[in-house]
Amino acid sequence: MRYDKQLLALYGLKFNPFAPDLPKDALWLSPGVHLFLARIERLALVGGYALITGEPGSGKSKLLQLTHARLADQPEVTVGVLQRPQSSLSDLYRELGDLFGLKLAPANRYGCFKGTYQPCPV
Repeated sequence: MRYDKQLLALYGLKFNPFAPDLPKDALWLSPGVHLFLARIERLALVGGYALITGEPGSGKSKLLQLTHARLADQPEVTVGVLQRPQSSLSDLYRELGDLFGLKLAPANRYGCFKGTYQPCPV
């Protein structure tokens, strides 16, 4: 559906609020979101990790977009999305490996996480 600029102006909007590519500057940040982003930033600085879950339509994607924008300048921080969380354990390990740039094979999970890293067979 294409939104007319006059219709957006009627409601005082600059952007279509339902567009998937809505810029982060167009999002309203509640005090709870500011607190969440500050906690995630502190967690990332000490080497922690976080998982965002929720019901469909609850704002997970936009929160992830804001988190990515906030942590983009941090070295060695990865913000990503698991596309198939319902898959098997071996597929989960493969997807995590892809997300962090490692080749993980389900038959050699221990070898991939040892202190001396050896490339895992595919």
